[in-house]
Amino acid sequence: MALLSDRQKEELHKSMLEYLHTSNFTAAYNALKEDTGVEYTPDPKAKYAGLLEKKWTSVIRLQKKIMDLETRNASLQEELSIAPSKRAAMQADWVPRAPAAHVLTGHRGHITRVAFHPQYSILASASEDATVKIWDWETGEFERTLKGHHRAVHDVDFDHKGHLLVTCSSDLFIKIWDSENEWKNTKTLSGHDHSVSSVRFMPGDQYIVSASRDSTIRVFDVASTHLVRTISGHSEWVRCAVPSDDGRLLASASKDKTAKLWDPLTGECKGELRGHDNELETVCFAPVAAYAAIRELAGLPNVGSKGPGAYVATGSRDKTIKLWDVQSGQMIKNLPGHDNWVRALVFHPSGKLLLSAADDKTIRVWELSTGRCMKTVEAHSHFVATLAWGRQRVSTAKSNGADPKAGEAEKLVNVVASAGVDQIIKIWLP
Repeated sequence: MALLSDRQKEELHKSMLEYLHTSNFTAAYNALKEDTGVEYTPDPKAKYAGLLEKKWTSVIRLQKKIMDLETRNASLQEELSIAPSKRAAMQADWVPRAPAAHVLTGHRGHITRVAFHPQYSILASASEDATVKIWDWETGEFERTLKGHHRAVHDVDFDHKGHLLVTCSSDLFIKIWDSENEWKNTKTLSGHDHSVSSVRFMPGDQYIVSASRDSTIRVFDVASTHLVRTISGHSEWVRCAVPSDDGRLLASASKDKTAKLWDPLTGECKGELRGHDNELETVCFAPVAAYAAIRELAGLPNVGSKGPGAYVATGSRDKTIKLWDVQSGQMIKNLPGHDNWVRALVFHPSGKLLLSAADDKTIRVWELSTGRCMKTVEAHSHFVATLAWGRQRVSTAKSNGADPKAGEAEKLVNVVASAGVDQIIKIWLP
């Protein structure tokens, strides 16, 4: 198949003939002229004079230029992949880095908790100023204040669709707010005898679970607002109670220096985790994605439970974080490093890292497979009380968290919020 047109062929032949003639290659000149059948009279002033040499040198020059451009392109690509913003947007290993993208101000008391909406760029914050504030975390803009509690608000949580918001307070009440209806307070639940320190929607959103300074955990029916179950067992203030992704277990952290595991349907205590030297502030279940790294840390083969609720992490006033095997109740690893009370824990969506926030004003990033603190972010000017990872899914698939395969197919959006005693919320973005 000819790559050159007839005109291009003719030009090439004449250029070659001119070159052979000026180089005194008479036999080659005559042979080429005969083979091609081209009528050509050499002329030093014709356009073919020196044309072959010019073309040849320009090709060499272009080749060198292309090679230089390819090298430059490769180095720029590498630079881009390392650049935090691009890498963070593309890669699954992004972690917060200073400075924060937005600093949200407006609360007049310590901020106790922040929670992301599961679908929209909405963040809710709870504060000791007795209010909940709603923000747009993408723009950093304040949207509204929810008033209804009369004392400090300690926790806030969205249901899995983001239609409802639940809050709890030192005024002993739990309130439900309707995000679809101007954020109206549609239900108020009571039952605790002392300050309510945490509240969460159970998977399925039919029930909420709360923990209180009255040393109990309570389960309420969302539709009827009735108290369904009171779970007793802790001897002191229960700081928080959280459900596993499938809702089959509850984990609680208490001032009595223990964490406990419960069956939410029967209220039966399934296990007790002892080992901290001071009050516990927080507990959270490890996602299924983290199991491989945790087993590597423990020196265990990567076999065993594939369902939610196999491992938990606890944070305490003894300045340590501990990882536990739920089934055996054994501590897998102690993570020292913070210089003050550990207040909040969140697992990285990749399952490879754990993030912690503490009263030493920092956020720390821990590599789960080794237990090593790989990054410290000087986050706030005062104690950091709360930390949350964005709940929005990058893919459109929906997962209730119970199916590990579905969980792996989706990626949580890269955004982290932190807040605390300095009364400001920081939004950390790629």
